[in-house]
Formats: sequence, structure tokens, C-alpha cells
Amino acid sequence: MNETPIQPAVQPDATLKSTPETILWGYIAANLAPALTVKSGQIVEIEALSHQGLTTNKDPEKFFAGYGIPGSEVLGDAKNIYAEVKRPKGAAVHILTGPIYVEGAEPGDTLEIRVHDIKFRVPYGVNNTGPGKGVLPKLLKDPIAKLIRIDLERRVALFSDDIQIPLSPFMGIMAVSPPTSLGMVSSTPPGAWGGNIDLKYTGIGSSLFLPVFNRGGQFFTGDGHAVQGDGEVDGGAIEISLKPTLQFIVHKGKTLKQPRVETATDYLTTGLDVDLNVATRIAMQEAVDFLQAEKGLSAADAYALSSLAVDLGIGEAVDIVNLVYAKIPKNIFKSNPPFWYRPEK
Repeated sequence: MNETPIQPAVQPDATLKSTPETILWGYIAANLAPALTVKSGQIVEIEALSHQGLTTNKDPEKFFAGYGIPGSEVLGDAKNIYAEVKRPKGAAVHILTGPIYVEGAEPGDTLEIRVHDIKFRVPYGVNNTGPGKGVLPKLLKDPIAKLIRIDLERRVALFSDDIQIPLSPFMGIMAVSPPTSLGMVSSTPPGAWGGNIDLKYTGIGSSLFLPVFNRGGQFFTGDGHAVQGDGEVDGGAIEISLKPTLQFIVHKGKTLKQPRVETATDYLTTGLDVDLNVATRIAMQEAVDFLQAEKGLSAADAYALSSLAVDLGIGEAVDIVNLVYAKIPKNIFKSNPPFWYRPEK
């Protein structure tokens, strides 16, 4: 998908900065004091901070200095959060900004998050892997943190002298607060509330739909990715600090079981489970349910159409809970409701 919209750039109604007071480190919880409260339909620019350089024994300035990054290019909020915030014992690594309360959102509703823009906060990111990580946990014997510079003008990641990867930024974590019965949950495994879904189709010009479990929805985001392939197979993407511009829309009385995504070209349903086969069945059931409810197909026709035109993919394969998506192309239908984002052709 081309990331340059033909519609004018939107102006945010509010900005939420990344500070020691507006972040959670490694977990998600419900009913915390709001970092920001907005109305349905409002747009927020959010500072998100990557955890890279903050989870080592060195402070971030010293960590990045080892890769030739001057202190002036290390974000001030990274330094402040490292100095002032202690990661809870047993918590995961991700730094999340929020919660954002959306007025009118109640349990049983759906919160739509429209991704209008994503800006890069720094011209470098890190891919961090090693023993025990990813889908090949025995492949490597030593931990490896590879710093990858970003050419923002040409919109490519400079993987090596011979390899350049087109940028396709997205937020690895977008979440509402989980059911209160779960208490504090780690930011590592995704769930019905979203979280660490690492789904590359949630970039600029997409809408993510999440079921609401608590008043206000209570939205968090973080874990910025400059680019990532399906599965995030070595345990990381190009992890980077980003600044997304997101619009929050409450759909009253619309209930979802699993996260869904819509882009200008596709509908995506998802399945989440520790068992990849179970996740696949959930994603396909969600696709069949979607085709019945939204396109008026019978169960038999929805199942047949899924076999003929719907693609399955592994969006997330490395964070305890697997995510499988079913991608339904819009161009197979003669008519579709208008979508808010129209990419350049």
C-alpha cells in the first residue's frame, strides 16, 4: 500500500507526550487514571518510545553510543524514563503510552482506531535477537542487537550496503485495557484486547477494530516498527520510536470477539491462540461470520468463498500467543461501503 494519502493531512485535536507519568512499562491494566480523555471522532498525535536501549544494563545514551549514535540523537524521553521509571518485576519490555479514555465507550462496544499518519522520531532502529528467541530459538548462540539506520528521504531501511528495505511503519502494540478479571497482563502476548499483535497491515491508512471491555476503552500504544515481515520470526522488527496520529471512533452496540482490521483493499479477521491450528480455525470462523453478517452470504457460501479467495497468513508467531489472519480482498465484491482512506494509484 502506498503510504501517501490523496486526502489532506489531518490536524490532531490533542497531543499525548511520552513522559514518566504517561507510560506503562511492560504491562497493561484496566481503570488507571487517564493520560488523556477525548471524544469519539477526535484525533490524537501520540509520542511512542521504543524499549530498545532501555532494557540493558547501560543507559540509552551509552547503549546507542556503542553504535555511533551521538547523545543529541537519543530521545530526551528515553533518558527521562530510564532514569525515573522502574520496570515492574516480571513485566515485559514494551513501553506503552496511555491510557486514552474515549468518552461514550462502554463494554460491548467496538473502538475503531484509524491510523492517519506515522512519523519517525529517530533515523535508526534496532533488531534484537539471539538464543531462545523467535521461531528458531536454537539457531543463534549469542545475543545480537543490530542497529539499522533509516533513510527518511528515500523511505528505506539500510539493512546493509547491498540490501535496502522499503519502510512500512506500524505500531506493534495497539490495545484497549483487558477485562478486569485478568488483572495486570503482560504486554508480550496479544489478546482479544489487541496488544502485541505485530500485524503489519495496521499501518497508515488502516482501521483497527477492538472490542471494548472497560469504560472509555482505555487505549495504549507502543512498540513502533519501521518495517516487519509476517510472523516477526526472529522475535523483533526494526524496533523504533514513532509518532502515530490516530483517530478514535466508538461504534455503539457493535460487539467483536477478536480484533479486526480494514484497509483500502482488504478486510482482515484474526485468530489468537497459543496453538497455531486453533488460531487458524478462529481466524477462519471470524471470516465466515464476517461474510455472513456483513455481506449476506450463507454459511456454505461464506466457507466456499473463503477457500477460493481468502488468504491466511501468520501475523504473529513469536510472542506466546500466535496471531493468524484471514485476508478478504475487497475487489471480489461488486460494491463496498466507502472507506475513509484512499491511497494513490
